[in-house]
Amino acid sequence: MKADYQELVDEISALLGAPATLENRDFGLIAFGAHDSDDASAMDPVRTRSILTRKSTPAVRAWFEGFGIARATGPVRIPAAPEAGVYRDRLCLPVRHRGVVLGYVWLLDASPGPAPDRLAAAMEVAARVGALLADEERASADLSRELRAALTAEPDWRLDLALAALRAALGPGAEGLHAVVCVAPWPGGDGPPVRVAPGAAALCTVPWPAPGGREAGAAAGGRSSGGRAAGGRGPGGGSGGREAGAAAGGPFPGRHAVAALVRLRSAEALSPATTAGARLCDAAGPGAVAGIAGPRRGLAELPAAWAEATAAARAALAEPRLGPVAPWSSVGPYRLLTALPAAARDDAAVRPLLAPVHAELARTAETFLDCAGQAGRTAAALGIHRQTLYYRLSRVEQLTGLDLDSGEDRLLLHMVLKARAL
Repeated sequence: MKADYQELVDEISALLGAPATLENRDFGLIAFGAHDSDDASAMDPVRTRSILTRKSTPAVRAWFEGFGIARATGPVRIPAAPEAGVYRDRLCLPVRHRGVVLGYVWLLDASPGPAPDRLAAAMEVAARVGALLADEERASADLSRELRAALTAEPDWRLDLALAALRAALGPGAEGLHAVVCVAPWPGGDGPPVRVAPGAAALCTVPWPAPGGREAGAAAGGRSSGGRAAGGRGPGGGSGGREAGAAAGGPFPGRHAVAALVRLRSAEALSPATTAGARLCDAAGPGAVAGIAGPRRGLAELPAAWAEATAAARAALAEPRLGPVAPWSSVGPYRLLTALPAAARDDAAVRPLLAPVHAELARTAETFLDCAGQAGRTAAALGIHRQTLYYRLSRVEQLTGLDLDSGEDRLLLHMVLKARAL
């Protein structure tokens, strides 16, 4: 499919005598023609960024759309604007199919510009591009429906039917090696933009919190703008975040997650999945994270892979240092903690320590345990004197009845402190 787009872009470049660039309607780069000019102004900041990052900024998109390109049915000339990083005039050919704009072909414009018959021929090629994009969107919508059904089906005959339908939709590729990616939160319920996740065999949106991780929305409930929440590690160790977020039902009401099935070349190389996760996080906006399941061949273990991907995303939401892209293999104890039901993550002995009034003590205890019980490292990490640390740890013992010299008590306390974010 990519070769088809490239051939059509090259055909437009030849017709109009200028290198062409094809973007989808979300200004994501699809293909671009060869550029061999010595004119430095031809590669202005906007064009360079589009090619190097395969996308344009929202400001650039809004600026170009201000010229009516989304409504136009013919070529649109756009004047240079050096203050906006556009050093040369542009010629935009809207790519439409059945009246719907699906993308844009961009060329550098020069007076007097291409002859009318050449422009008409280029618009005919753009219409062929539109037909290809429409076919791809239809295929993507079909795969999205089948993937969503497979991820949300109950574990009975309905799951068997959903997996069979997904196998049929994917064709021979269904039995290949792949990784499942979960990106959350995804704003709104619409599907992810086509081409936003390179290498993805299928994409869909699912409700978030996801099945198997129903506390995920509350997992990030207390994350303040400074990072981790309550009792947590934001600036000043403020204590109001997590409890308030959880009480409100989590910070992402009505939002969704994106699931992506990404093809892999080998089980040792997760880069296609991490790249897709990073791209989807960029598209989702600030605060989004990606969890990546372990590689699998075929679809038989799709539910288990989805559980791993959602758990890794929940871990990254709870512990920002793990993200924004977190493979399942990298989330450490959260592989176990995310599998526990909410009730099992509570402990009567530790519960008093988790009260908002004791947030600083909880933070001290968690840092002490993260530092393997080394007082010097802990005091340095917290920026406090050792005597202050010893006093706080004694208060932790008094509140919980736990003995911090006991390995088992330390393990219990550490697990509960880590699990509270979930």
